[in-house]
Amino acid sequence: MEIINQYHEVVAVLIARVFLGCLFFFQGYDAVFNVKLKNVIATFESGFASKGIPKFLTVSASWFTCYTELICGLLLIVGLFEYCALYLLGLNLIIASIGFGINTPMWDTKYVLPRLLLILFLLFVPLAWNILSLDHLIFKP
Repeated sequence: MEIINQYHEVVAVLIARVFLGCLFFFQGYDAVFNVKLKNVIATFESGFASKGIPKFLTVSASWFTCYTELICGLLLIVGLFEYCALYLLGLNLIIASIGFGINTPMWDTKYVLPRLLLILFLLFVPLAWNILSLDHLIFKP
């Protein structure tokens, strides 16, 4: 029982990181491979165009968010370049929030808020708790 008490922080970080990585990875995978990027762009394009948002911003934001979710989600699952992935996913949430806010000012944050809280949790935990990752194996602090 003592070994469990000794490592529960490490396991908590592992679970949070892999869970968050799965959420983002599968969302990005769905957008890139199932829904297709052109359909993601088309979903937002008319609403943004009517509000004066240039098409290149809609296309750029769609590419950035979809591929950031896919790639950074995978990086979090395996625990590689975690801080870079977390920073990019935080930026991803900001861009998505701006987009949803432009499209629908009173939008439901039930999908965004848990992800934001997990990103913040992973950014605040001590490095000593994050030892079950490729980052720790490759770049031992």
